[in-house]
Amino acid sequence: MDGETLPSEWDFSCDLEVDYQSDEKASIVYSALAVDKELQPDKVKRKMLVSNGKLSVHFEAVEARFLRASFSSFVDVLTLATRTIEECGPGMEL
Repeated sequence: MDGETLPSEWDFSCDLEVDYQSDEKASIVYSALAVDKELQPDKVKRKMLVSNGKLSVHFEAVEARFLRASFSSFVDVLTLATRTIEECGPGMEL
């Protein structure tokens, strides 16, 4: 094993970035999505970050099927949160 690296348990990953052009809007979506934890944290990890008006999300999983399911569910809720922000419009008050 000298010089060899062990394979990572988290072999599958993907990144998603959504530009809301506003830290406030990105933070609202972040807050809405942060309450939903991964159902199988031993198989999927998700990290979110807001910076420069963008919501960045990094997913890692032990298998492609877990990554796909987690990503798909997340995008569904992200779409709903984004549409809600859009419906509230530029005059929304927090």
